[in-house]
Formats: sequence, C-alpha cells, structure tokens
Amino acid sequence: MTNKEIYQKTVGFSVRRLLWDIFAFAILAALAGAGFLLAEKLTDKGLVGLAVGALAGIIAAAVFLRYVSYTYKAGQIAMMTRAVTEGTLPEDVIGEGKRAVKERFATVAAFFAVTRIIRGIFSQLGNGLSSIGEKLGGNNGKTIGSVVSAAVQVVVEYLCDCCLGWVFYRKGVNAAKATCEGAALFFGHGKTLAKNMSRVFGMGLASLAVIGGAFTGIFYLAASGFPELFTRLSAEVAEAAARLETTAPAAMTDPNALKWICAGAAGIVLWGIVHTAFIRPFVLVGVLRNYIESGIRDIPSETSFAVLDSKSDKFRKLHQELA
Repeated sequence: MTNKEIYQKTVGFSVRRLLWDIFAFAILAALAGAGFLLAEKLTDKGLVGLAVGALAGIIAAAVFLRYVSYTYKAGQIAMMTRAVTEGTLPEDVIGEGKRAVKERFATVAAFFAVTRIIRGIFSQLGNGLSSIGEKLGGNNGKTIGSVVSAAVQVVVEYLCDCCLGWVFYRKGVNAAKATCEGAALFFGHGKTLAKNMSRVFGMGLASLAVIGGAFTGIFYLAASGFPELFTRLSAEVAEAAARLETTAPAAMTDPNALKWICAGAAGIVLWGIVHTAFIRPFVLVGVLRNYIESGIRDIPSETSFAVLDSKSDKFRKLHQELA
C-alpha cells in the first residue's frame, strides 16, 4: 500500500479524534465564557472570571481527551504499522484498531505507562542534542540552544509515535523489550531521521501558515462584531496592571491589538487541533514506514541496548528490568 492509501484507509481515526477535540474545545469555551459572564455579573471582574473559567476548561478538556481519544490515536498507529508491514488492512479498520490496542494494552494505565517511558527516553536523549547550542556560549549560544530544543521536541513526538508503532509490530515480544528495541532503532538510524526532517518541518510550517492564518483571520472578523467586549477587556488589563503597580504591554491595552492577540491564540489552538488530527498523521505514515522498514532489516540487539544504557538513565532502568 502507498502512503496515500494508508492515510485514506486510516483517516477515520482522525475524524473521530477531531470530533472529540471539538467537543473538548467547546467545553473549554463554555467554561471560559461562563466564568466571564458570572464574574462580570457578580463582581464586575470579568477578566478574572474568564481566566478562572479558561483554566477549569483546560483541565477538564485535558482529562477528557486523555481517557477518551487515546484509543483512536493508538489505533491509528497500530493500523498504519500493519499496513506498512503487511501491505493490507481489514475492512473494519476502526474496529480492528481498537481491538489491537486492547490486545496490546489491556488497560488505559498500561498504555500510558509505556508512552511515558518512550517519551522519557527520547526526551532524555534529545536533551543532549539541545545542549549543543548552549555550549557555544553567549546569547547566540542560548538562542541556538532554544531553537534546537524546540526542533528536538518536534522530532521526539514523531519518534515516540514510531516507537509505539514498533511496539505494535513486535506482537510476540513483551512491551518493555519492544520499547527498548524501538528506542535503540530510532536513535541508531541517523540517516533515516535526517531523511524525514524536511517532511516533518516543511509540512508543519506550511500547515501553520495556511490553516493557522485562515483561522486567525476568521476569528478576527468574528470578534470585530463585539467591539465593546475588547474595549472592556483592554480596560480591565490596564486597571489590573495599575493595581499591581506595573505597566501592561501596549498590545494588551489596545482593543484592536488585543483582538488580534485573541484571534491569533484561537487560530493557533485550532491549527493545533486540525494539524494533529489530519496533517500530522499524513506525515507520520512516511516517517513510520522508513523507520519500521529499517528496523525489520536490522532488529536491535543487546549490543544496541548497551549503547543507549550510557546515554539515558530511563532506558538503562528499563533495560535492567528485562534482565
């Protein structure tokens, strides 16, 4: 199957994830709006109520998505892996994906335990790379270090998903050993990593410009219908800064600039939802194929594990548990 065919066959997972994400965003917006209206009515401090409501919404949405949509993300990766390794997918892709997740991870806790280990290993390995810029010294070194760190975190996200795909592929091996194999595989294939970077960052920046820009414009136009709201919010920001004996940024006290800030924030949030649900899986298919095929040709061994033992405490601990 081609990457496009695999994506088309598994896009149903993305649709379902997007619906749950929209529902979670609606919860966040509803709680933020309720906080603003309630505080405005009772205490005349709508900005404080907005912040409290938004915080409650973020927490509620995070908990909700953690325990509901994880099945679709893991199921999508499982089916992508099957398509790459077997060249075919069943008719009921969604149902089979859910079954594969339950078969490999009997509980939600087991799934998140493995993903935490994977993320911890790759993050620790990535920290060594992100320190390169800082070692150059001076402000330029710190700037380079920050840029490298941000780029490494993007790479880590893809590596974590690829490692999870490897865990699904190695059905006859326990999850802990398969995780070690995945980490050793993906860290040891630098050429494969380099080959995928243009795909990862090119598609990411393009989708941010197109999708994020479109949503920002839409939200700005929609917000323009409520000029009194942003006049009031900017005034409250200025009053809050005065009470704290500080100066608020000029953009936060100018109604039009504040409108752009809010529109930009909303645009980025919705870009993140759409990109994660649809664009990222399309990119992931190609990245996953390259890594899985590399792993099949050269399945990591104890020798590979020993190399990573000295580079990651988390990896070494997991490796020792297998002994």
